[in-house]
Amino acid sequence: MLDDAASPSLIQARGLTKQFGAFTAVDAIDFDVAPGEAFGFLGPNGAGKPSTMRMIGCTSPATSGTLTVLGLDPRTQGPEIRGRLGVVPQQDTLDQELTVRENLVIYGRYFGLSRAECGRRADELLEFAQLTDRRDSRVEPLSGGMKRRLTIARGLINEPDLLLLDEPTTGLDPQARHLLWDRLYRLKQRGVTLVLTTHYMDEAEQLCDRLVVMDKAKIVAEGSPRQLIDRYSTKEVAELRFPVGVQETLDGRLDGLADRIETLPDRVLLYADDGEAVAVAAHDRGLRPETVLVRRSTLEDVFLRLTGRSLVE
Repeated sequence: MLDDAASPSLIQARGLTKQFGAFTAVDAIDFDVAPGEAFGFLGPNGAGKPSTMRMIGCTSPATSGTLTVLGLDPRTQGPEIRGRLGVVPQQDTLDQELTVRENLVIYGRYFGLSRAECGRRADELLEFAQLTDRRDSRVEPLSGGMKRRLTIARGLINEPDLLLLDEPTTGLDPQARHLLWDRLYRLKQRGVTLVLTTHYMDEAEQLCDRLVVMDKAKIVAEGSPRQLIDRYSTKEVAELRFPVGVQETLDGRLDGLADRIETLPDRVLLYADDGEAVAVAAHDRGLRPETVLVRRSTLEDVFLRLTGRSLVE
């Protein structure tokens, strides 16, 4: 239950709905985003995440329900809201013909900033994004990680109260992702409110104070990453892989060993608070898996339990 009397929300949605003709992309969802927090939207393709982000960003009107952003109404105060937002789209939209610094300065001019102020902020943001040594380089030859950092820097040129990030690290190698996580964590420390969508469960665990899981246009779960794991999974998971043909002959021999058992084509997952004890118990029953992996439960286990393992195109 959301408490409307709690501290003022930077974003508040009640019954928020988005329809395209007969198709419902977002179906009467409720959520709040508090000032200074990192809030995430998780969900498979088609769950309604982009439509929700576009409504928050005042680029797509809600069909019904109520939405306030920064205490303002997107239906009548869209320009004022957009002036206080930073937006990092999924696809980089940088000007390839300009230099790194020029991309920031010219974008800042769209917000009515003086050229001198744009230059000052651009230099600060280049240092923040660790791009100072590439300030005079063209954008086209930059690595993917550099372009993402530049896109985030561009989204900060107007010193926004709220930063919207759509899949901020898609396509980046692990080193670039971790560097970007560090930059985003530093923004959060400065008090910038982050709202992001991501397909990476480890990213959501690293960055989000709180998140919602969406499926089929609805919110199916809400909480901190730890709360969701505690609520929908167990402390540990034992993954057992059996020789070819053996898994099909188990016939219930694993029953009762775990709180929940999930059989996949290539392995069996046993969810329990003590994964090692489960593995030992399976061995005591005469079972001989080829490999045994005991790991902690993750947000991915929660995500797959709530949304299923079927591929959504």
